[in-house]
Amino acid sequence: MNDLAAIILAAGKGTRMKSDLPKVFHEILGEPMLSYVLKTVAKLGPAKTIVVVGHRRRLIMDYYKDWPVEFAVQSPQLGTGHAVMQAEPKLREFSGQVLVLAGDVPLISEQTMRQLVDFNAKNKAAATDLTAVLPDAGNYGRIIRGSGDQIIRIVEKKDASPEELKIKEINTGTFCFEKSALFSALKEVKAENAQKEYYLTDTIHILRKMGRPVFAFPAANPAETLGINTKEELVEIEKALLSAK
Repeated sequence: MNDLAAIILAAGKGTRMKSDLPKVFHEILGEPMLSYVLKTVAKLGPAKTIVVVGHRRRLIMDYYKDWPVEFAVQSPQLGTGHAVMQAEPKLREFSGQVLVLAGDVPLISEQTMRQLVDFNAKNKAAATDLTAVLPDAGNYGRIIRGSGDQIIRIVEKKDASPEELKIKEINTGTFCFEKSALFSALKEVKAENAQKEYYLTDTIHILRKMGRPVFAFPAANPAETLGINTKEELVEIEKALLSAK
């Protein structure tokens, strides 16, 4: 897919893992969880794969030095939107679609990513958010839909009204963007929140304001879209992979 680039976010420390390792470098069945994501993305045959690194970046850069990836450095780490901004210089000559996902979603499948990219292209969308419908939406951002598959905005749990908290469709953190739409929207993102971070999710509302179409695409299997934040969740993923063998 020469008109596809992938940006994989791998800069975080993962404080809840209770370890100084980069979160994506924690192993699942003897292999860093980032390797699972990279191998699956490679099946799409993207023109470029950019890994955004930060915390203990040399560890990751040395480990993957012979892999078909490029690195962008995020320092300091100022949120997901800021992380994606660091990849822009690597994509100056590229035009097409950009898949953005975290390095801590080891179960995401080639089929789901391909469906997301195809959906974005078919709908001539500025952005499509891969969503999941969960029995308990927990701490995830809720998807506020307009007509059909279009999104109005993504609302974080702490900002959601009691009515919005009842929504079971969540943002998984995996997106497909049209490249120029992505970086023009990122220029408008402000760090006006408690964390003083630049959120990638803010691009959805910004693109809407620009009059650009943005969509939600629900994953058929929500379990494959969820990230790993704790060692307990990592153990659960290992069990799932072992039982699938």
